[in-house]
Amino acid sequence: MKMAVVCANGKAGKWIVKEAMARGLDVTAVVRGENRTEAKQALVKDLYDLTAEDLKGFDVVVNAFGVWTPETLPQHSTSLKHLCDILSGTDVRLLVVGGAGSLYVNPEHTAQVMDGPDFPDVFKPLASMQGASLVELRRRDDVKWTYLSPAADFQADGERTGKYLLGGEELTLNERGESVISYADYAIAMVDEAVSGNHIRQRISAVRA
Repeated sequence: MKMAVVCANGKAGKWIVKEAMARGLDVTAVVRGENRTEAKQALVKDLYDLTAEDLKGFDVVVNAFGVWTPETLPQHSTSLKHLCDILSGTDVRLLVVGGAGSLYVNPEHTAQVMDGPDFPDVFKPLASMQGASLVELRRRDDVKWTYLSPAADFQADGERTGKYLLGGEELTLNERGESVISYADYAIAMVDEAVSGNHIRQRISAVRA
């Protein structure tokens, strides 16, 4: 299987590359500068400069793009739109590193994690923009996309347990009542989906088992 990881030098991107390489997948890191991942192959190019020809021949493209400053937050939508546009009508699957703020907290799907009174104000702009990009993604029936939300507590330096629970649109808690996952375990879930392709045009989520 041939996988491209876009924005591979980021924290999530590095873990996804590491996990995919450990499983023997053919991985290309898409980076703007020096390749700082374990991938042996790199495409040095800005996300917005990628073309359909660049991504031709891959089975899966993982979008690990992430920004946090107020002026850059709209790029969550524009970057995803660009990738969708160049993959439109192809069999290349697009897997998106998503956010947890848009996960639903009720069966009616009328309330989201970011709507809760305890959701930190500092994260609301990011969660709102990621949620908006998911809404836009749902309209794309011309792309084989999958959106993977992490647990509410997404730990960059958390341990790799090797186990996770797969959820769907709603916030999932483990048997200890936790919504937490490390980047390392999230990467396992992402690569599992890349290999299986079980959730085309669906949002799924992962939490530590």
